[in-house]
Amino acid sequence: METGEYYERISTNDHDYSTAPQPAFVDSVLEENERLREEIDHVRQQMEQMSLKQRFGLQRFTGSDSDIRFYTRFSSYDHLMRFWQVIEPPLRFMVRVTRTGTANVESEKQSASMSLQAIDELFLFLNYLALGLKLRDLAERYGVHQSTVSRIILTWSNFLFSVLGSQCIWMTQDKIKEHLPSEFEDYPDTTTILDCTELRCQTPSSPLLQSEVYSNYKSHCTLKGMIGMAPHGAVTFVSSLFASSVSDKQIFVESGILTLLRPDMAIMVDRGFLVDDCVPCKVYRPAFLAGRPQMPKHEVRETQSIAHLRVHIERLIRRLKEFKFFDTVIPLNMFGNINQLYAVACLLLNYQSGPLVKAWAK
Repeated sequence: METGEYYERISTNDHDYSTAPQPAFVDSVLEENERLREEIDHVRQQMEQMSLKQRFGLQRFTGSDSDIRFYTRFSSYDHLMRFWQVIEPPLRFMVRVTRTGTANVESEKQSASMSLQAIDELFLFLNYLALGLKLRDLAERYGVHQSTVSRIILTWSNFLFSVLGSQCIWMTQDKIKEHLPSEFEDYPDTTTILDCTELRCQTPSSPLLQSEVYSNYKSHCTLKGMIGMAPHGAVTFVSSLFASSVSDKQIFVESGILTLLRPDMAIMVDRGFLVDDCVPCKVYRPAFLAGRPQMPKHEVRETQSIAHLRVHIERLIRRLKEFKFFDTVIPLNMFGNINQLYAVACLLLNYQSGPLVKAWAK
């Protein structure tokens, strides 16, 4: 083979890099790239969804109202989202608890607590109240440090205490009459039904403090708080917590409810509330038998009637105790924040569940 013929053959097999590709070929390559990009995005979305389902948080339970009820005490996911819509706007004013004190959200973007979304922090806080979980347990579930869990709980208890507490829950007489159940037709001027509840707490080492918080009724050290309810079941008053040695009457006087009562109102209380001499209004209370051989018939009927109506405040307190946090022994190191937690739990009852009696739903 001649040399010139050899080089000619090689040159015919070489690519011509100056020649533009065919348009159809370019389109097919672009379509293939777009298809591969869509496949990658789809796989990424699937992996993110799987990660959300595996990670402990609200997103994991969106399809199960029974799980939402168990973990938060809200009746459904939709119900919880409606509550979230109420508290989400003030989130920009939230002041976070940090290692050194408090700081605004904007200055704490690098904080460890920022690893959780705000709605998951709320879910964590509700888990803490509803299930009474320990900080270590919550830290393991959410994959954060135990101190981060503690700061989230303090932050959200203060935030909800401010947001929910800023709403006026005391109801006017006109509003109460508008929603008055038929069972109260014999007591139409009833403004609030009052009762006290006790929360078990850790026994202090000081004998003096032990004597102040020891409850003969519970045979344990407790804190006592008063809660008020409108006749149709809404929480309308929440007192601070007191040592269990404080009487119901003293709690009533020191709670501040006297400033809300007027002569045209009436309150319904238990036998222990001997407050007739200090209230400006009527008091409905079961009659005492002590010192009398027998009750008149009208007093028997009235006592039975009042006892039948007062059972609703006991139902409300039972709902409060469904927060398992209050079913455990409150440690002494929680005393600095226990008033906020108690008030928030009481106020949440107005948002979480339906009416105390099904017939009241109308």
